[in-house]
Amino acid sequence: MYGLWKPRVLGAWRVPATGPVILAVNHSHNIDGPMVMGVAPRPTHFLIKKEVFVGPLDRFLTAIGQVEVDRSTADRTAISRALAVLEGGGVLGIFPEGTRGEGDFASLRAGLAYFAVRSGAPIVPVAVLGSSGRGGRLVKALPPLRSRVDVVFGDPFQAGDGSGRRTRKALDEATERIQKQLGEHLHHARRLTGR
Repeated sequence: MYGLWKPRVLGAWRVPATGPVILAVNHSHNIDGPMVMGVAPRPTHFLIKKEVFVGPLDRFLTAIGQVEVDRSTADRTAISRALAVLEGGGVLGIFPEGTRGEGDFASLRAGLAYFAVRSGAPIVPVAVLGSSGRGGRLVKALPPLRSRVDVVFGDPFQAGDGSGRRTRKALDEATERIQKQLGEHLHHARRLTGR
């Protein structure tokens, strides 16, 4: 990432040095996941749609511990593998909107709340800003080479209410808490970076 762009990483010290952590990353462009993997202070295992696991990329992503997920179904294998990352004290990366979009955390899916409540792992919000740079792009979905991309890590927080409940209502409430925290972090990150 540092060879192709100019990442500016802010707040990486907020990621707990040990124990399970979930990085909740906004997602507006293809490089958001690789950018976070490249600059995060700890190795990160992202949930990545199965369509990306093709050809040599399949072997590479599997070798570096990324988690393949079938988004067309409740993929129990992916869920088990993601929970195993957290149970082993690792870092799980999630795009809580489920797919690329505006990158504004406007439409969260329940997956993030499920993993956070089930594992008890804190969530660290991550805002990737500048990945949608304009002009001079060799590949349409990428920002211009050598352009600045900001990666802003926020304060860790707990999604659950402390009760340990995993009911549908508890997950819905956790999703609301998460959406509020992620929205506030994105607003703060934009002010901080001027983007």
